[in-house]
Amino acid sequence: MVEKAQARAESENPIRIMPRSTRSTEGNKTGSWRYLRPRYEEKTAPCSAACPAGEDIGKVEMLTSQGLFKEAWETILRENPFPGVCGRVCFHPCEGSCNRGEFDDPIAIRAVERFLADTAERYDLKPLLERLPARPEKIAVAGAGPSGLAAAWFLTQLGYACDVFEASPEAGGILRWGIPLYRLPLAALQHEIARIEAQGVRIHTGRPVTPGFLRDLETSYSAVYLACGHGRTTALRVPGEELDGVGDGLAFLERIRRGETPDVRGMSVIIGGGNTAVDVARSIVRLGGEALILYRRRRKDMPAFGDEVQMALEEGVKLEELVAPERIEKDGGRIRITLRHMRIAGEEGGRGRIEPDGDRTSRVVAERLFKATGAEAGEAWYNPPPAGKGTVALSHCALSLREGRPALARGGDLTNGIKSVAHAIASGKQAAIALDTLFREGADSILSRLEACTVGVGPSLSMEIHMGGERRLRNRHVVVYGEINTDYFRYAPRMTQPRLVRAERARSFAEIDLRVSGNIAMREAERCFNCGLCDQCDNCHLFCPDLAVLRGKEGLGRSINYDYCKGCGLCVVECPRNAMTLEEEDR
Repeated sequence: MVEKAQARAESENPIRIMPRSTRSTEGNKTGSWRYLRPRYEEKTAPCSAACPAGEDIGKVEMLTSQGLFKEAWETILRENPFPGVCGRVCFHPCEGSCNRGEFDDPIAIRAVERFLADTAERYDLKPLLERLPARPEKIAVAGAGPSGLAAAWFLTQLGYACDVFEASPEAGGILRWGIPLYRLPLAALQHEIARIEAQGVRIHTGRPVTPGFLRDLETSYSAVYLACGHGRTTALRVPGEELDGVGDGLAFLERIRRGETPDVRGMSVIIGGGNTAVDVARSIVRLGGEALILYRRRRKDMPAFGDEVQMALEEGVKLEELVAPERIEKDGGRIRITLRHMRIAGEEGGRGRIEPDGDRTSRVVAERLFKATGAEAGEAWYNPPPAGKGTVALSHCALSLREGRPALARGGDLTNGIKSVAHAIASGKQAAIALDTLFREGADSILSRLEACTVGVGPSLSMEIHMGGERRLRNRHVVVYGEINTDYFRYAPRMTQPRLVRAERARSFAEIDLRVSGNIAMREAERCFNCGLCDQCDNCHLFCPDLAVLRGKEGLGRSINYDYCKGCGLCVVECPRNAMTLEEEDR
């Protein structure tokens, strides 16, 4: 009985033996089991690839969301010396490529850029940017527009002494004389030009570059960059366009920027569909006149910014589509325009292909007519010669290498297919990199060097990459929406740009878009996916079952201890921004 009771007690209360090791598990390096290897690999955001100036937009938004406004502003300046200008007048192709647009709405990148520029101006911030040692070569720049000034800015960063020669009494080119104050206030432009001069660029105004002056420059400079722009409106090529009362849209805008107040009472007709045509029409309304834009295609085909067209219509500008001028005649003291009606015959390159709509015509009578159908070089010799015979045609500029003479580069409107401020800046940057490579490595290295500096698949270039910055370590792969882990993001509305009300807009040339607060800018920047960039969210650290993800000094930076990483890939899957890569282990 005693034995049975003892056996029953042992079965009810069995003796438990717990194994215990006296050695650390660090000796069991389980990383040897791995056949897949995760690693940190930052990639390229689609907004940066779409930006003609190649700005590091994902990083700019990240820094802005953290309240690091000066650092964000400096990040822009490494690639673009005009954040205050582009934050106002850029056509922001970056926003059209924003992955956030497939989730809810694109990031208001242009508005954030303007906020950073305004903040830097308000607090008189001084940029601390990398600068290479001084070079012996001196470079002359003809034209103080956005392309010429950008080239001088970048060449100065690369160590070259630069002199800019401008025919007008003030620097700025189209920024100074062709964009109305309600879009680009003079103070914002002057502040950015002053910063370029503070970096050592010397600007000489009232110095037009003639063929003789160009030859003189070649005796004192190692290279010349010709960025004279397109300052002459193209002809309509219709009978009567030489009559009194037919004016040049660009010249009209320049008169206003010089402080004149032209008499525009009555009806003014503007021929064209670009930003110049819209700016002329809106300026006429502000001066007390009536404006009618005549465009040969549809409104949706207009190259002008869509929101600018909408605001023009709100302010009272009228628009007539699918008409083209056929003849201009005097009608007493007025102008009579005979219009040929057009129709859409199909789509071509994203725009309507037009043809005459039979014999349909109509007439419009107005006090005056302004041509705004595009622009061309003021002098034929500004344009680059055909490629070959010593001329290298690049994506945004042309470089002429002449035996025994300084290199001559041309850029800006002279070589860009798209005439925009951002493309002008891209042209100046490309010319700076090409000339720098020519002097340091020789002409044979120019193409390969430009290829090494491309953002994504190009053609946008990065000066930070060219100067050896951290951006050069990124993969050129452009992150697509499907590669973002959207589980970690919530829907949030895009910020609304505050503006003057319609009645106030049409009464003066005061700036229309108002400033935004730091809180609004930070909230907008927080919406950014920061595609391909590590923002140290720590998902990789939190999800790692092997505790193999290590934090760097002061919590900055992440690394993987491959002695223990088994290659499960959880860190890669849970990375919200696709800043990691999982690849086969190299045995």
